[in-house]
Amino acid sequence: MASVQSSARPKAARKPAATDAAFSGSNIAEFTRQQELDAYRMMLLIRRFEEKAGQMYGMGLIGGFCHLYIGQEAVVTGVQMSSKEGDAIITGYRDHGHMLACDMDPKGVMAELTGRRGGLSKGKGGSMHMFSKEKHFYGGHGIVAAQVPLGTGLAFANRYRGNDNVSLTYFGDGAANQGQVYESFNMAELWKLPVVYIIENNRYAMGTAVTRASAQTDFSRRGISFNIPGEQVDGMDVRAVKAAADKAIKWCRDGNGPYILEMQTYRYRGHSMSDPAKYRSKEEVQKMRDEFDPIEQVRNRVLKANMATEDELKKLDASVRAIVAEAAEFATNDPEPDPSELWTDILR
Repeated sequence: MASVQSSARPKAARKPAATDAAFSGSNIAEFTRQQELDAYRMMLLIRRFEEKAGQMYGMGLIGGFCHLYIGQEAVVTGVQMSSKEGDAIITGYRDHGHMLACDMDPKGVMAELTGRRGGLSKGKGGSMHMFSKEKHFYGGHGIVAAQVPLGTGLAFANRYRGNDNVSLTYFGDGAANQGQVYESFNMAELWKLPVVYIIENNRYAMGTAVTRASAQTDFSRRGISFNIPGEQVDGMDVRAVKAAADKAIKWCRDGNGPYILEMQTYRYRGHSMSDPAKYRSKEEVQKMRDEFDPIEQVRNRVLKANMATEDELKKLDASVRAIVAEAAEFATNDPEPDPSELWTDILR
């Protein structure tokens, strides 16, 4: 009697873990001393602000959701170094770093997190919903990928007005699988809209490694079927981010249509403050901190090139901590919004 073969499917080969591959090699911008120090200060401000926000969340001073940007600071810092006044910025709910990089007042950002009237959305938006027309910052958005068609619309507005402003539209690797992203890609290329799609690939989306959730893990290729160029960038090196952003933004300003930048980065904390991040090991996170931390990379370069001394960097850190402490103090003691604010800013 012929043997019966098992109907069980063969085991798939193990897919690589999120850190098996090194960050993609990238061109890097040559920074002056001032650029190195400016980038260092901005990333340090974001890091210290987020650390304080996490502490305040644990104390119950911040409610709801709180998504921290710790580890990803080089992405928004490098891109904003390439932008100019008038460029629009829009992102998702991991947005505090983007606000600070847009030069929004840290006190206003922190007060919004604690729901106080001095917050940038009058205490009514919280962590995920802040806005500043003055700074051309069109929000964090709580719905996954909602900002992508909105960012495309901002680019359409700039094209319609005939200016050379660019829409910098940030979203994550998890959002990259949403259908509205590809509808936006199609329209952006069809109408040659000036939008840079910046995919912040932190490798775990909401809690699942990209190798388990995405058939195509090279997100820079997601625009191929729409003829949109893209490239992978070492998102842990602010110089690489700046070089790639310079190229992409120029492409858009020159009227060539959209461009995709996949920023390969890494978040050290969970998806949000309520996420214990058990889907990865502590050893993996520590390895990323030790070998790729964006702030330490700049610090080491500055010291090695004698651009600043240890004491000077310590003073810079102290000044940043003072700004964050002042923001936390303001956000703790500022009054809550008057109940009448429930009826304001409502479209009828």
